[in-house]
Amino acid sequence: MLGVKQDTLATELNITQATMSKLEAKEEIDKNTLEKVAQILKIPVEAIENFNDEGALNFIANTANSYDSSVSHQFYFNFNPIDKIVELYSEKEALYERMIQEKNELIEKLLSK
Repeated sequence: MLGVKQDTLATELNITQATMSKLEAKEEIDKNTLEKVAQILKIPVEAIENFNDEGALNFIANTANSYDSSVSHQFYFNFNPIDKIVELYSEKEALYERMIQEKNELIEKLLSK
């Protein structure tokens, strides 16, 4: 509902994804763990303690219908960071090649005068 993946939350809690899955399935969670989860999700502990299907639907409906720019929103992107680095490097390389070509053309113009 908040867009936080299970493995991301597990990493933040310093536990494995499998342990996180077991934690989600528990009926009761110790107070310390609950506080850590609430802090990571940036929500009050009470929101987790009082969570129910009707409240979740209301939260989704309210979030979808009203965008408040003063509220911090998290966005998750599905791309490979290595691919992005390679793409940026290729763009940088092409830019440098264009700059060198323009510099060489300028030098030729200056020398031909």
